[in-house]
Amino acid sequence: MRKLIGFDDDALDKLTQLGRDRMAKLQELADEAFADLLKKHGVPIDLKDALRKSAAPALHRKH
Repeated sequence: MRKLIGFDDDALDKLTQLGRDRMAKLQELADEAFADLLKKHGVPIDLKDALRKSAAPALHRKH
């Protein structure tokens, strides 16, 4: 799915340069940024992460 996101010129220039420095596409930088944002707010980023989060409370109850 495609969505449009607007950036001001300065932010886009910095993201473009970061992409060049890391040899990464803007999409890769966006994927990393959104994954970090979801993690920060405790939202699972994939099925493996969701399963790990759901099992964690059960593991703590056993001890």
